[in-house]
Amino acid sequence: MEKLITIKSEYNTLDSLNTYLKRVASFECSKEYDSWDIRTNTHGQMEQCVVIKKNGLHGMKVHFENENTLKMTYIIPNKMTNAYFGKSQKRYQNILEIVTNKIKDALLKPAQNKAFKEIEHVFCEISA
Repeated sequence: MEKLITIKSEYNTLDSLNTYLKRVASFECSKEYDSWDIRTNTHGQMEQCVVIKKNGLHGMKVHFENENTLKMTYIIPNKMTNAYFGKSQKRYQNILEIVTNKIKDALLKPAQNKAFKEIEHVFCEISA
């Protein structure tokens, strides 16, 4: 689950966005390196993002696509849980991995959608 939104110019840095979220949101928020997608900048260093955790299994990472466009992506904040329940990055999967991924997606999808909507609601006030 992903969504792009345009935000007001006073929130166009990760620090100001993180400060706003800590003030307004009831979720745990932190600025971290993006180890989920491993995005790098022009100097080859890892980019940062703001991580919003509803709990250990549901969360969202946000980063800037450009100056005022924020990209929100659903993640599993816990690294260990993400290894089991996250999207597999393997190029080739055996039949058992494919079947278990389909079952996992069917069971987790409703809860993931609900958590994404709840966290997304926090951004209504600052969207342009």
